[in-house]
Amino acid sequence: MSKRLAKKVLVIGWDAADWKIINPLLDAGLMPALESLINKGVMGDIATLDPVLSPILWTSIATGKTGDKHGILNFVEPVPDKMELRPVTSTSRKCKALWNILSQNDLKSNIIGWWPSNPAEPINGAMVSNFFQKITSDTLEGWKMQPGTVYPDRLTETLAEYRVHPTELSAGHFFPFVPKAHLVDQQNDKNLGVLGKNIAECASTHAAATWLMENEPWDLTAVYFDTIDHVSHGFMRFHPPQIPGISDEKYDLYKEVVNGIYRFHDMMLERYIQLAGEDATIIILSDHGFHSDHMRPKWLPTEPMAPALEHRKYGMLCMAGPHIVKDERIYGATLLDITPTILTLFGLPVGKDMDGKVLAQVFDQPVVPEYIDSWENVKGNSGNHPAGLQEDPLAAQEAMKQLIELGYIEAPSEDSAKTVEKAVNESQFNLARIYLFKEQAELAEPILEALYLQKPNAARYALKYAECLQKLRKFDVCVSVIEHIKKLDKKELPHLDYLEGVLLVSQNKPRKALVLFRKAMETIAHMPDIHVKVGEAFIKLKEWGEARTAFEKALEIDPENSGAHMGLGIALLRKDQLEDAVDHLLTSVSLVFNNALAHYFLGEAFYRLAMYDRAVEAFRVAVTYQPGNRKAHTYLEKIFTTYHVNPAEAEKHSTFIKNNIKGTITIVSGMPRSGTSMMMQMLDAGGLKALTDHTRANDENNPKGYLEYQKVKSLASDNSWLHEGQGKVVKVIAQLLQHLPENYQYKVIFMEREMEEIILSQQIMLGKKYEIEKKVYPTTLADTFNRQLEKTRSWLKTHPQFEVMYVPYADVISNPGETAEYLSMFLDADLDVEAMANSVDSKLYRNRKKVN
Repeated sequence: MSKRLAKKVLVIGWDAADWKIINPLLDAGLMPALESLINKGVMGDIATLDPVLSPILWTSIATGKTGDKHGILNFVEPVPDKMELRPVTSTSRKCKALWNILSQNDLKSNIIGWWPSNPAEPINGAMVSNFFQKITSDTLEGWKMQPGTVYPDRLTETLAEYRVHPTELSAGHFFPFVPKAHLVDQQNDKNLGVLGKNIAECASTHAAATWLMENEPWDLTAVYFDTIDHVSHGFMRFHPPQIPGISDEKYDLYKEVVNGIYRFHDMMLERYIQLAGEDATIIILSDHGFHSDHMRPKWLPTEPMAPALEHRKYGMLCMAGPHIVKDERIYGATLLDITPTILTLFGLPVGKDMDGKVLAQVFDQPVVPEYIDSWENVKGNSGNHPAGLQEDPLAAQEAMKQLIELGYIEAPSEDSAKTVEKAVNESQFNLARIYLFKEQAELAEPILEALYLQKPNAARYALKYAECLQKLRKFDVCVSVIEHIKKLDKKELPHLDYLEGVLLVSQNKPRKALVLFRKAMETIAHMPDIHVKVGEAFIKLKEWGEARTAFEKALEIDPENSGAHMGLGIALLRKDQLEDAVDHLLTSVSLVFNNALAHYFLGEAFYRLAMYDRAVEAFRVAVTYQPGNRKAHTYLEKIFTTYHVNPAEAEKHSTFIKNNIKGTITIVSGMPRSGTSMMMQMLDAGGLKALTDHTRANDENNPKGYLEYQKVKSLASDNSWLHEGQGKVVKVIAQLLQHLPENYQYKVIFMEREMEEIILSQQIMLGKKYEIEKKVYPTTLADTFNRQLEKTRSWLKTHPQFEVMYVPYADVISNPGETAEYLSMFLDADLDVEAMANSVDSKLYRNRKKVN
């Protein structure tokens, strides 16, 4: 066990708390308790996850794992053995939470209100579930506490006395939030009733937490408040500055509510600081922020998760305690980092199966975390629910459906069945979004495909499916899905232009993408991401000035857009404005730390500034998140060879490249006579050297040369020569692609041409005068070739080491300049585009398909 750094840890969750609201209150001296912690600790943003839904996020905070691992995927879940729904429960969590791990290590926890924690778990300590404070009756007399709300049961009666019902609030309780509450027409305006419920539930949670801290022993206390989130959803529209559509009367009544609820939380915080004592480490965090300025949505779609559109992707984090650095900012924190950091504070190892990292930067001394394969493998009493209570609600629902279909159970009403089906679909949709967030599009694809096929008119499912297909580079299917969405005539169509533009950028067609982006901007120009994608298109085109303008526009809208900061950093880097590039790239990684590409470009900027220590730091982070980043390893090898001489480190990166990164080979492929020689000539003219032995001489069929390599013919039996192709371009006919070994990466330029033209060209080349004169078309041969092509395309889709760009022969002839530009972008190479275009001789397009 490592050294224990914290005697006690207090975690306070403020759902949706946001520095954008907090900072002005701090400046005005209106949140003194939080300010005292900031001054003796650290503060910073904390990045949320996707989807931004609180039950998923707070379970990720408590486990260090994403939703696919912990199993909480929605606000509601099917009731096992019934066709009805219930609020999501703790029995559906599939892994141990922080308090379970502490229980196994004889550490006591008080857990209050965590979402979801009902029914309360039998942990070492006390647990008050998230049902404890919920108002379920209009009267105090009818407000009963359900069994399983509190553990241990001996505390149930005592804690029940500390709950607060809205009917117990007086007018004075409302005035700090609504100074003119006496003017509210409560018959027609229900806002005070909603606010009263929020205040009462918040007070109940606070009372239970403070009582437990005073009366029960604890090593960890974790208390969760949903009040800021609920109040923000109800009253942020009244928050200054006044937005269109809000009347002067309502604005004047409710403009102080949001600030008031933050100040209320600060007053509660003061009491927590007193009860925790000087020897406690205190962590305050939110799961996401909440838009409070011009980013507030103008409207919300009628869909289940629409309120999440009001959430901002960065929450707040503050930590203070005996071994926490003082008065510092921290960068790059995510929700997944909280449990690993708390385990380290208690001197316990971190599970290797956790998705988060230890926030080592917060400690005032060097900390080297210890690791364990998984806490799931550790035996002993963890305070989890008994196995009989734990159940996967989605699996249980599938079992229930089968029993109904077999006739053993009566079918539910149509309405209840549809409600359950909708909830199950939403859970699956959220799981797919988690996979996409984790860059595991291959796992999201079957889920989204099933939803798309089941609900073809649900635009949000179709849009997400198209996004997934784009990430997987399954362009043909993606285009068909987009065409389907266009027929739906939904409000999402501006977003569809945006998605289609993103698809075109992926296909290295940025100029065509820009046309769609400009069309989309007619309605969604207020969204920063559209400007980021415009900037990325200009980056592809190497138009750095235009790219800079687009990224700066995105940052005008959202100054904390990490993608815009990275893009602007790249544009400035290419314009040799190195110091400014560093500033934006540092900001980008401070917002989203696990972006390998941003760290790579930051390393490149530091390298060019001769700041080699900082370059090493950046490149090391880049290869941590992207081990196959050849350029980063090459830079590290060069630095340790030339500047900070360290032969062992240089050799380590050299060996890694040799053993693990075989490099990329460019392949030109297609059917014989589909234009492969023309493409080889283009690339050779552009500066990409062809692997050729010149054995096959020029002839009348190909006067500019075949540029072939004889060893390719024996590829099926001998590929030992393939290393010669690294950094070069090799011609390999389509039928031989499947014989290329898997330990290389390939960029394949696949030529496409009308089969009639291919056959005619082959007949001429083979001297088949009779067939040509009699216009004999070998249908059987053409069918065979088409089947071979389809088989090859299907095979390429299932082999991720092949990145393919399909190039129509006719497009090269009609627009060689545009094709050359696309090729340069696809290969990520600085090719001579003009020379490539000039190498194309349209007069050689001699065997054209006859048009009737």
